[in-house]
Amino acid sequence: MLSLLWPWALVLAPLPLLYRYWRQPINQTVNALRAPAMLAISEPQNSQFKSVSWLKNLLKILLGLCWLCTLLALSRPQWIGDPVALPTSGRDLLLAVDISPSMRQRDMRIGGQALNRLDAVKSVVSDFVTKREGDRLGLVLFGEQAYLQTPLTFDRKTLQTLLYEAQLGFAGSNGTAIGDAIGLAVKRLQDRPESLRVVILLTDGANNAGALEPIKAAQLASRAKVKIYTIGVGARGANGLDENALAEVAKITGGKFFRARNPKELEAIYQELNRLEPVDQDAETIRPTISLYHWPLGIAFVLSLLIAIVRQRGGSHG
Repeated sequence: MLSLLWPWALVLAPLPLLYRYWRQPINQTVNALRAPAMLAISEPQNSQFKSVSWLKNLLKILLGLCWLCTLLALSRPQWIGDPVALPTSGRDLLLAVDISPSMRQRDMRIGGQALNRLDAVKSVVSDFVTKREGDRLGLVLFGEQAYLQTPLTFDRKTLQTLLYEAQLGFAGSNGTAIGDAIGLAVKRLQDRPESLRVVILLTDGANNAGALEPIKAAQLASRAKVKIYTIGVGARGANGLDENALAEVAKITGGKFFRARNPKELEAIYQELNRLEPVDQDAETIRPTISLYHWPLGIAFVLSLLIAIVRQRGGSHG
């Protein structure tokens, strides 16, 4: 659909005619003195005036067209396309995954095969990521240190790839910095809409590294309106797992603590998370707009060149 952003500009179209009307000289009738001797001189010039008259008419037409094209460009014509639906982000969700050496314990079984905790987490979390269409997802990996592996993005495949590439010990091998991981997640989410800030933290240990205690980090998260769901992983008592601290972190931030002793429980937890934090299915629409003002402006420029040429020819005839 063609529309004009500033249609009021076309109101100026009759301005040259009004100017010509108000500037029109007063007609004064004067009886000319007829001198036969002058006719011989004037007759050759009459043919010259006739040859110039059509240039003057052409000049008027070109000036009028140039003025109209300039006004049309000033009115900002644009083409508005059909509505296009865009998905809206349901959540800004950061996954914080423990990759400390303790995650290598092979106490998880999938399809009869024993897997270490990290591999089981990768399998379940990957399925979870696949179902979060429309969300911005990010990935924080932590061990002795915490670092951002993937910033918030709609690109779920890239996040899954980087998750699968994560290896034990990449973030250090002398501790688990749960508090630092929470602090980093809060920092990355603080500029996002308050109602959409969610962190899912998964670990099999206790905070024994880093500069920030988990409870202090949870208090910072609460002030920043970040909700944290915590998941404790491990089958055989998960040596060193601080369930009380994880539960307290979830409580402070309005989230929930889960305990996953096997892959089935872990999968059920992520299904529960899908229920607690549903993907927003609403969509907003936009109408793509293409600006067209450069076309009449270009035509006006070409006409101005033609006007200059016509004036030059008219001057040479004069």
